[in-house]
Amino acid sequence: MREYSIGILAAEHHLPSKIQTNEDLCQLMTDVTPDWIVTKTGIKRRYIAAPEDSSSGMATNAAERLLKSKNINPEEIGLIVVATFSPDYMFPPVSAKIQNNLKAKKAQIIDINTNCTGFVTALTVASDRMLIDEDVQYALVVGVELHTRYIDPKDKETAIFFSDGAGVALLGKVPKGFGVIKSKFHTDSSTYESVRFRGGGSSFPFTNRSFNPEIDFIEMNGLATWKQAVTNLPIVIKDVCLKADVQLSEIDFCIFHQANLNLIDYVMKKLKVPMTKTHMNVEEIGNTGSASVGIALSEAMSLGKIKSNDLVLLAGVGAGFNFGASLWRFL
Repeated sequence: MREYSIGILAAEHHLPSKIQTNEDLCQLMTDVTPDWIVTKTGIKRRYIAAPEDSSSGMATNAAERLLKSKNINPEEIGLIVVATFSPDYMFPPVSAKIQNNLKAKKAQIIDINTNCTGFVTALTVASDRMLIDEDVQYALVVGVELHTRYIDPKDKETAIFFSDGAGVALLGKVPKGFGVIKSKFHTDSSTYESVRFRGGGSSFPFTNRSFNPEIDFIEMNGLATWKQAVTNLPIVIKDVCLKADVQLSEIDFCIFHQANLNLIDYVMKKLKVPMTKTHMNVEEIGNTGSASVGIALSEAMSLGKIKSNDLVLLAGVGAGFNFGASLWRFL
């Protein structure tokens, strides 16, 4: 009988050096103002990758610092799960490049794409894998995005939100009663086309055509996204609590996908959970997609907002639309 669980031991993140303020962005958009962006999203600035940056490079940077801080040899890593929808290449998987960069040559590699729910999904994939294979001592869970390269800088439906960065968590064995408690996922694909990036997919290949801004930039229907999020995110959160037999009031801290300040505020009020029980960085960082939960988790842990024995909720919403929530008891 297993005498351990799988927990989050540490987290780290990386952000590019270039910052784009609302004032910078509004030089490209003539029909919006910096104040309008803040009112609509709460976002004041974003991080933009440099031409020489890559998804694998940003993820490697964060992972190397994380392993060094915990004095773990890369060869002790048995699994690397990467959540992204902006990898270096269509294939091979970016997790393989990260494995090579880290010299973690004993690690199994997995890429997943559940859009902005990716980090929550990747944590579940990794912890499930570790619970059935005791030989995996440590796992790295990576969320990384470099999606400003797929954004029309004049499109106010997307450019005001998206940012670049990487978040990494280290998973390992913890005593029973700690670590992962329960996870819950839900998909409502009725508005599948509302957030999409079609260019390069097998239905819209790059072969025998020139660049087409109609399909080669990320597209988003903001209203449809909002309706999906405010309807289904509270549902999946309540469902995971029901599954774990805990009350919302018992949750000590919440980390959400950093999509929109107004969205997080709305969901917290709908759940009747005080804002003091969450950490938000969307104002200063923007929406980093699959990386956002990892980055917010890294910040919250470094600031001491998550304490020993805390019951922590991680939750996200991604295109598709898919929703994920998981509960973790921190050691």
